[in-house]
Amino acid sequence: MSTDKKRGGAAKEAFSGRTMFIFAAIGSAVGLGNIWRFPYVAFDNGGGAFIIPYLVALLTAGIPLLMLDYAIGHRYRGSAPLSFRRLHPKLETIGWWQLMICVVIAIYYALIIGWAMQYTVFSFSKAWGSDPAAFFMNDYMKVSEQVTIGFDFIWPVFIATAIAWLVLLVVLMLGVQNGIGKLNVVLIPLLVVMFLIMVGMALTLPGASAGLDALFTPSWSALGDSSVWVAAYGQIFFSLSVGFGIMVTYASYLKPRSDLSGSALVVGFANSSFEILAGIGVFAALGFMATASGTQVSEVATSGIGLAFIAFPAIISQAPFGTLIGVLFFGALAFAGFTSLISIVEVIVAGVRDKLGLSRPAAVSLVVLPLAVISLLFFPTTTGLNLLDVVDAFVNNFGIAAAALISVLLLTSGFTALPTLRDHINSVSSFKLGRTWMIMAGGVTPVILGYILIDQLTKTVAEGYNDMPQWFVNTFGWGMAVGIVVIAYLLSRLPWSRRTGEGFTSPAPAIQDAYLDRKAIARHDPMTHYTGTEGRSAALDQDFSLRAIDRGTVVQRPAPWDHERTANGTGAGRVHSTITAGAQSRHSEGDLS
Repeated sequence: MSTDKKRGGAAKEAFSGRTMFIFAAIGSAVGLGNIWRFPYVAFDNGGGAFIIPYLVALLTAGIPLLMLDYAIGHRYRGSAPLSFRRLHPKLETIGWWQLMICVVIAIYYALIIGWAMQYTVFSFSKAWGSDPAAFFMNDYMKVSEQVTIGFDFIWPVFIATAIAWLVLLVVLMLGVQNGIGKLNVVLIPLLVVMFLIMVGMALTLPGASAGLDALFTPSWSALGDSSVWVAAYGQIFFSLSVGFGIMVTYASYLKPRSDLSGSALVVGFANSSFEILAGIGVFAALGFMATASGTQVSEVATSGIGLAFIAFPAIISQAPFGTLIGVLFFGALAFAGFTSLISIVEVIVAGVRDKLGLSRPAAVSLVVLPLAVISLLFFPTTTGLNLLDVVDAFVNNFGIAAAALISVLLLTSGFTALPTLRDHINSVSSFKLGRTWMIMAGGVTPVILGYILIDQLTKTVAEGYNDMPQWFVNTFGWGMAVGIVVIAYLLSRLPWSRRTGEGFTSPAPAIQDAYLDRKAIARHDPMTHYTGTEGRSAALDQDFSLRAIDRGTVVQRPAPWDHERTANGTGAGRVHSTITAGAQSRHSEGDLS
């Protein structure tokens, strides 16, 4: 197992190399949404013309945000809460907010993997019969007519979900290199091969060309519709696993000298390539379905659970070699979901390890077993589908967008962290970043995220959510979304374990702001309760002592109160030396803008 003795807590483990990290990052990014969300989003937003805003969104928001997450995790070498705390103590709550989002997503994500596993088996006998919709809702999930919380368990679903949790427990116990890394190195190529075979078979089906025409025929007028651009940015954002701690955690497992920007480009384009491949396969199959039923593709096109567990079983029942198509499709869905679930739960495991100073087996047990109990208690039931729907909408969609928006705004405007993070990326990467990256990550991204969040919130407040009872939405929707923020704040107030000693000494200094941290700077206070912060940066191999603040290494501009002192005839020398040293420091670290 690859380790780094200078790193503590969750960061003691490391990927053996950049290639394994890239496979793991792709495994996280390529998930259920790539297969069952992207094809319909593209079809519904201009068809072939959608590729233009999609690529623009990838280049101006997706990859810049991916690089931002990589920089935080790699520079501060810890879980999301620890990395944000090391960046600045006041940001620790952001890390816990992202971790709590992963907690909620994990407890229902395993259920969907259980469905995919069972439907892989169902494909052999076509157990759904002639009416896949009735089978899924009435026979398989036995969905209750009442929207409430019940404990009428569906035992086959319960067992499948429990198996998913058991396999996850084993993989995480094996560690970063032998568990997460090696599994992704096997599953990601296998996933691609399986999907390529399925796509190849789908393209031979009668009517496949009708489906591809529906997907790729461009509607150029859609480019003038702002909602199409918002849909493109939303798809990129939610499919790349950015903004909720996964890439921060995975980047902390990279070796000190690792190409961050190059890795982000590979992961970003690999994720988008798989989405386009999924679109081809899905719409070729939908074209066959439409032709067989004598309808238009637009009448059978759908997304999400309806596409995967209702439309595709209908296609499998009618298609030549349908059993093989079903095994490949649902098997790929299970693999894609499982590699994503691993990354989601690893965020939680890493945070708990760092906070409590636990070994990996202890942290994995403390995290996975309670999550499995909660998941199995609430979701493989007759009321679980409605609960999944509400929780996913409010915590996954609203929560991730809100957490990412707040974190980017704070990093950009609150703590002026982007120049330092850019310099860190440039110090280890082949593809250098300048002001353009900072404008994309700190300017374009917050505007788009803010628009998406406000648009979703206003519609939900005005129209309600899917005609569900208000108490149910308030409790498990709004209540859950707000509750995890409160829990995140409370977790940030708990003390950190001192068991790992040196591991909690940051390899890089906190990023201080001349105004927000004026009192700490004046008193020469350390930015953490661990006093040994004079260590060398593992990546930049430079001295980043917090005492260098006075020399301008961290403070990028003179503090407002220094202007007052200058006007009063005092402190002029200090202000001049700070500005001069700051300029020299920025020049020495490489201002490549």
